Amino acid sequence: MQPTPDFDPARLARSLLRRSRQGALATLAVGSGDPYCSLVNIACDFDASPILLISRLALHTKNILGDNRVSLMLDERAAGDPLEGARIMLAGRAVEAAGDQAETLRRRYLGAHPSAEVFVDFKDFSFFRIVPSGAHLVAGFGRIIDLQPVQFLTDLGDAAGLLEAEQGAVEHMNEDHREAMNLYATRLLGADSADWTCTGCDPDGMDMQAGGLTLRLDFPERVTSGGELRKMLVRLANEARAKE
Repeated sequence: MQPTPDFDPARLARSLLRRSRQGALATLAVGSGDPYCSLVNIACDFDASPILLISRLALHTKNILGDNRVSLMLDERAAGDPLEGARIMLAGRAVEAAGDQAETLRRRYLGAHPSAEVFVDFKDFSFFRIVPSGAHLVAGFGRIIDLQPVQFLTDLGDAAGLLEAEQGAVEHMNEDHREAMNLYATRLLGADSADWTCTGCDPDGMDMQAGGLTLRLDFPERVTSGGELRKMLVRLANEARAKE
């Protein structure tokens, strides 16, 4: 089915990946190879790849260690009939993280799921990153399409400066600029006023959260360094204030 002209599937796919905090994870059962599905919490890496924090005691982890092919179903949790909302099925392989990568995934995951601090250091828990091989997006009649990773993942090839500065920027926004975060949410994204925090930044935008609510603030232009990020956030704060 061909999408309608006003449909931007890549942007919607990225938004679902960035905003989702839970999903249905399908793995292949050890021994039988039968499909096994479980509910998991997720966050996302800089490029929007899903991050899992899972225990080796769980069946889905045992399945992954035997065959790391997985699929992940995410939906936008729209009110009313859930089949009328957008959803994405992501296929790929779950790869265990180690070293510096594990530290990065840890920070981004805990930003999205601070309650995981209680068990994140348990010896049976590890971080896994789903490396996508493709996705199937359904967003209504005439809005069904298969996507390749290059279409929905964020390119990081020229963004080393931004990735290096991202942690400090997130901490700075949450410690000193909660008012600006609330302005982004209420005046640029139409959300209700709340204690909005930044959970991550990337070249394409900022991820925001307040309790169980999540938002994606897309940047009008791509940013690739800490300086560009700072200018963009100031620019967007000024635009939000001008909407009074």
